[in-house]
Amino acid sequence: MDDSTRQSGNAVGTTVAPVDPPPAVDHDAEIEPEDEGFGDLDSIPDDRMSSYTRSITSSVFDYPVEYGRRYHAYRQGTYAFPNDEPELNRLDLAHILMFKSIGYRLYLAPIRPETTQRILDIGTGTGIWAIQMADKFPHAEVIGTDLSAVQPEWLPSNVKFIVDDVESAWIDPKKYDYIFVRYMLVSIADWPRLISNIYDHLAPGGYAEFQDMDGLYYADDATYPPSSSLFRWNARFVDACEAMGRTARPGPRLESWVRAHGGFRGVTHKRFKAPIGPWARDPHFKDVGALNLRQLLEGLEGFSLKVFCGVLGWEEGDVRDLLERVRAELGEGGMHVMFDHHVVYAQKPGL
Repeated sequence: MDDSTRQSGNAVGTTVAPVDPPPAVDHDAEIEPEDEGFGDLDSIPDDRMSSYTRSITSSVFDYPVEYGRRYHAYRQGTYAFPNDEPELNRLDLAHILMFKSIGYRLYLAPIRPETTQRILDIGTGTGIWAIQMADKFPHAEVIGTDLSAVQPEWLPSNVKFIVDDVESAWIDPKKYDYIFVRYMLVSIADWPRLISNIYDHLAPGGYAEFQDMDGLYYADDATYPPSSSLFRWNARFVDACEAMGRTARPGPRLESWVRAHGGFRGVTHKRFKAPIGPWARDPHFKDVGALNLRQLLEGLEGFSLKVFCGVLGWEEGDVRDLLERVRAELGEGGMHVMFDHHVVYAQKPGL
């Protein structure tokens, strides 16, 4: 499927007709609110892009279960979030969230099909981005790596998935024309080292692109007080990730990390606001906000249990109590909360 084709995640797998990208949006301007609460959260559209059947290879990997959630087995403990079906569904939502947020595009780097023969997707998750890129670049080989083998069983012929830890030594001597890294917050211990490895494995003239977020929420007005449960949860989450040595705020630092490497040229950085909830007056931000709220609600438990209990030492019951208060606040609406997506791309000089 191309950039404009999406599939609903409902029971019948309805195909949504192609849509044109929305008009240009000013992400530097303050977002004007228009909300009287969100009403029934179940009415927020479930806009998943994928209805693929995933191959959960539990017969190969002995996935551990903690707090009622399943986690990866390869390099156990490296990644703090689950890899079970609820989390895979959320990852598909996060995919379309970024896709919509940055202008209905899979990537921003100026890559071309005729010069892009090998593509690497680091932290591929469900593999949805890699599969769509394989459709868009049918003559390219697309390789996705992840700690978990949870990708679809039926694939385009030019896609391959590998279970691997990107922070281990890279032993593949082949070069790539485009290396893509998305939503790796709380996943990478040494970002400069990762960027150095990416540079070394790019072909001359190849591009690297990073799409990530700043996990610290904020509001442009006074609707997000420190006394709120959402503020408390978010602050504790960010602090716990820092204590783990895996930042929840890589987005605003991506440009400086890439520039500090010294080898890349044409470093480009773009920021995109992502409201949480359909409180914005602007149709683009309202749509993004509704989707963002759904993926946050579906992900809260998975984001929190291992981090709060394992790092901060909370009791599981206390974590669940906090999450219930957060969900209640989000359901009431009224908080004009958001975070920022950041996209950075750069090129390795040619020969």
